[in-house]
This record gives sequence, structure tokens and C-alpha cells, in this order.
Amino acid sequence: MQDCSARTDGRDSVYGGKGGVGKTTVATATGLTLADRGHETLVVSTDPAHSLSDAVETPVGSDPTEITDGLWAVEVDPEAGNERYRALFEALADEFESAGIRLDADEVAALFSSCVLPGSDELAALDALATHVDDDRWDRVVFDTAPTGHTLRLLDLPSVMERGLATAADLREQVRRKVDTTRTMLFGPLGARRDDGDGTFVEMRDRLARVGEALRDPERTEFRVVAIPETMAARESERLVARLREFEVPVTTLVVNRVVEDPGDCERCRARRESQRAALADLRESLPALDCWTVPDEHGEVTGLAALERVADHLDV
Repeated sequence: MQDCSARTDGRDSVYGGKGGVGKTTVATATGLTLADRGHETLVVSTDPAHSLSDAVETPVGSDPTEITDGLWAVEVDPEAGNERYRALFEALADEFESAGIRLDADEVAALFSSCVLPGSDELAALDALATHVDDDRWDRVVFDTAPTGHTLRLLDLPSVMERGLATAADLREQVRRKVDTTRTMLFGPLGARRDDGDGTFVEMRDRLARVGEALRDPERTEFRVVAIPETMAARESERLVARLREFEVPVTTLVVNRVVEDPGDCERCRARRESQRAALADLRESLPALDCWTVPDEHGEVTGLAALERVADHLDV
């Protein structure tokens, strides 16, 4: 087993990588280790194909569920993010109505989709990051993200949403100015409303900005890429690390899962180990700056706290 790791002390950990490489297993094992050390820890699954409940063998929902002493878990509801942001556009529709412009439900939906482009999965994940990244109830938060493509869209989402919210806020301001002009003409200076009416939009933009700052702050967040020692997975991990660096996200660690250590007398297992060694060598060469943790192959699905403890033994959290 290769052990080229160094201990890291970031408050929040984000695990990402190709689908099916064991992100949920590694993230939950990390949370279990932190909880065992006395940290109140929350594991958040933002993957719409949730497997966190299966990993801990406990039903997990959209509210924090206690798994064991000090360890809590959440599976993000994809509709939760949509509801929060749609409320902003319903408020905007109310402003339109005050100006004599009535919008039906379909028109509000069209306005929402024109200003907010991402899907509900990414929107819910962003909302979860915003909700939990500054939550003082937890000493540590561990995020289990969706496969690579979703994760990259998530990282781009704060800037996309900021542009959409800025457009909506500008539209709202234009409507308000016209309404106030009309009221002033009819009722004089006292007819215009004095509240700025923009607080909700400003609050939401600030919320998104905090997420972006947290994801890029090495004192608060570290991104760990999970991979398996196979050529295709290695290539995708290399591309993911390159894109994360473009986003200025602090990537600290490569976790290589399902490593064959002792093939015994199995010819097929020995051939697989040799193939894995070549893939591992490529990963070490292409990503030399990352700490490297390797997790042995558990020969099947890893479920239950006992199995997660065995995985945790190989993580230098």
C-alpha cells in the first residue's frame, strides 16, 4: 500500500470524482473518524442518486439525522433549492402586479428559468452548501458531491446565479421606479415608497458570494478527489483537478479507492493488481502535488459503521 499522505486540518471537506468510485463511502468514513475524535460532524450528500442512507444503514432525509454519537447526515432534497429561489421570482411577480402587469404561474416559471439556468439538482446542492457551510452547530462538515459534471456545474453556479439575480433585481428596480413615478404624479412626493425593496435579492447574492468564498478559502475548505486505479477514472480525475484549479478551489488530496493489495493465488486478481499499479503510477506522475491516500478493495459494497471504520483506518483525516 502506498502511503504518501500528510495530515490536513481544513474545517470542511468536499469529496468529488467520477460516478461509482466510492465518494459516499469515503466521505462517510471521514465523518465517522471526525466524530470519533469528538467533533460534531455533519455529512451532506448533494448527489441526487443518494446512497448515504445505504452506507450508514439508517434512513436519512433532508433534515440532519443522527447516525452515531457526534455524526449526523443529510440527503439534500432537489426541490429545496428551487423553492427558495423561486420565491424571489414570485416576489418579483408581485412587483409587476403593483405596476399593473399580471403574470400567471407559467409566466413566473418562464421568468425564473430565463434568469436561473441550472437544474434543480445543482440548485439544491448550492443551497445546501450555503445552508451548512456557516452553520455553527457543526465543528466539521463533509460534503459528498454528485459525479464530476454536476460538481463542476455546481462550482460555476454562484457566478451564474449572481448574474441571474442581478438581472432580476435590476428588472425589479425598473418596475419600482415606474410605479413610484406614477404614484408621485398622482399623490405628490409622499406617494413614493421609501423602502428599497431589494433586501431579499441582496441577501441572496451575499449568500451565494459566501459560498464561493468558502469554496476557495484553503483555511476553510479542502477538496479531495476520489478515484479508482483504472485508466479512464485516472484521466477523469486529472481533468477534474485541472478544472478545480481553474476555479481556484484548494485541491489537497487524491483518495484512490478499491486498491487490490493481496491477490493471493488468483491469476485474474494478480493481473488486476498489475493494471492498477500502472494507473497509480500515472496518477502519481500527473498529480504530484496532491497527498495520496489508498483504500484497499473491500470486495463488495461498503455498508454499515463497522465496514466504514475499516475504510476510515486508511484515511489520514
